[in-house]
Amino acid sequence: MNYSKLAFSDDIKAIQDRMGSRGAYERVEKMSYVDGLTAVENRFIAEMDSFYMASFGNNEYPYVQHRGGPKGFIKVIDEQTIGIVDFSGNRQYISVGNIAKNPKVSLILVSYPLRARLKIFAEAEIIEIHDNPALFDQLKPEDYKFKPERLMLFHITAYDWNCPQHITPRYSQADIEKITEAKDQYIRQLEGELEVLRGKAGIA
Repeated sequence: MNYSKLAFSDDIKAIQDRMGSRGAYERVEKMSYVDGLTAVENRFIAEMDSFYMASFGNNEYPYVQHRGGPKGFIKVIDEQTIGIVDFSGNRQYISVGNIAKNPKVSLILVSYPLRARLKIFAEAEIIEIHDNPALFDQLKPEDYKFKPERLMLFHITAYDWNCPQHITPRYSQADIEKITEAKDQYIRQLEGELEVLRGKAGIA
């Protein structure tokens, strides 16, 4: 489904008209359509170590939760479906309870180094591990210590990419170590050469 057609209600369109952006987004509605995830989205999702999920509860408030794990813990099942192992956390189960009543969720995946943001409308499905052990084997992260509680599938209704404006580049410790690895190796090489020269010169 076209993300813009789903996202832009009549009230939102009226605001766009008033603010002067309706014409541009009307063209977007007519033009932007992708039938499922492409290789671009697949590669992006495979690099994610977290995402944000909004669900809607009986208290009539949206609830936004951060979900994290090792890089690649979000698995692409097919062009319309992604899934995760739901790890044990603070055991409030707000998102799980909301989804049980209303499966419609909104996901945001952000790459701070790339300044890229993928927005997804989806319907969430909660699956108990003992009901589908083969799916658990498909979704579980390798070499990661965790306590699994359940599986979550997200059946994608629509998605869109956001502009990079106001996304400040941020890097994880692993990212920084990878970036500085060559420099650190060169420094160690120079330190070794300096030690040899000092030895030859008789400098302690």
